[in-house]
Amino acid sequence: MDKNLEKIISFLDEHHTLSLATCKDHEPSSCTLFYAYDKEQNSFIVASDIKTEHIQNVLTNTKVSGTVHLETDVVGKIQGVQFKGEMLPCKDEKKIYLKRFPYALAMNPTLWRIKVDFFKMTDNKLGFGKKLIWERE
Repeated sequence: MDKNLEKIISFLDEHHTLSLATCKDHEPSSCTLFYAYDKEQNSFIVASDIKTEHIQNVLTNTKVSGTVHLETDVVGKIQGVQFKGEMLPCKDEKKIYLKRFPYALAMNPTLWRIKVDFFKMTDNKLGFGKKLIWERE
């Protein structure tokens, strides 16, 4: 596995929420979602109702972007990941999501996959402004 991707996934494993940005008819929208990360597919698995604005946007435009970050005011500890990808309905990924969030079983969530095509991680622990890049081939 690519060393940058390993470091990015290690960071993602320590967190559980992402900020998602979508767009439809030149109108942007954003939201926060719980995620489980599928390492084999390099994808986020998220739950969201089809009636939400961001899912209605995705039904028209599957391209999304977002972030996962550590909340800190210490400059030397700043870490965060930006991503771009495509969001589609899930087929058989319930195990991945429910392993991370077992209480979600009672809600019978509608799951979506964000297939990541690009990551950029800022990690000031590696040096001020240090960037790690990964792109799907």
